[in-house]
Amino acid sequence: MNLDLNLLRVFDVLLEERSVTRAGARLGLTQSAVSHALNRLRYVLADELFVRGPAGMQPTPRAVEMGPQVHAALNQLQAALAPSDFDPATSERRFAVVTGAYVGAILAPPLASRLAQVAPQSELMIAELALDILERLDARRVDFLVGSVLAAPERFARETLLTEKLVWVVRAGHPAFQGEAIGLEALVSTPHVVIARNLPGLIEEGGERRPFVSRASWEDAGAFEAAMAARGLTRRIGASVPDTFTALAIASRTDMATLIPRRLALLSAQGGRVKLIEPPYESPSVEVSLLYLRDRLAEPAIVWMRDLVRAVAASL
Repeated sequence: MNLDLNLLRVFDVLLEERSVTRAGARLGLTQSAVSHALNRLRYVLADELFVRGPAGMQPTPRAVEMGPQVHAALNQLQAALAPSDFDPATSERRFAVVTGAYVGAILAPPLASRLAQVAPQSELMIAELALDILERLDARRVDFLVGSVLAAPERFARETLLTEKLVWVVRAGHPAFQGEAIGLEALVSTPHVVIARNLPGLIEEGGERRPFVSRASWEDAGAFEAAMAARGLTRRIGASVPDTFTALAIASRTDMATLIPRRLALLSAQGGRVKLIEPPYESPSVEVSLLYLRDRLAEPAIVWMRDLVRAVAASL
């Protein structure tokens, strides 16, 4: 089969963007050129590959099946042909980082600023954490995951970027929290906003079941629940939300309280909207980790970006 590699590049970008317009913008091609390339690939592979739907160009089962292998092969070819070093001043590389709302607010702004200074032609793409994160990392569609990763398969390197303390937050002027020292009973008597989005999973790998657990919830490893149980107390949950920003927004405008990372709480407290309350019990710190494929350390650009992420995190 004679196949133009440029057609596979169009396929790869279209599979990610699900839009002819966006794919063309990334590739520097017109919409008609993208459509022409897609039609040629359809003919060669005898499959529609993409069909138009309400949410854009939807891949066929054949496209979904071949997508990860095509992406990995293109990346390996690019790595083989790339210079042995990496020049950030001239690179036009796109770095993809998956993270949640907290890291998006705390780490992404200084990281984007620093990248613009030292690699002005590069692009930083922040993507949302989802259940297919390991597949995206394996296919090299994503370079790094930053989050509270508790476990991952051995093919991934995991290192601590930040250590974060948790604090309770209520709206400024909350009638139940006027004093400086807040007891456990007062905290429990207030309805809570909980961040209830964990991403546990078991990955089949060579017949073995290996864990991947990413904690998107900022519950403090059961410390609050243990403190309540020791005193015979039970809390009432007023709202369950998927991320820290939603929890903070609700707590700042209602009489509910929420437990979130200190750095994020301080950003809101500077505007006078919320009050921070130290946990009236022993509360452990939470580690924020950097996760990436070990074998990608053979790529100079990945090593450089990892070191930049480390440096930015250390400066926080």
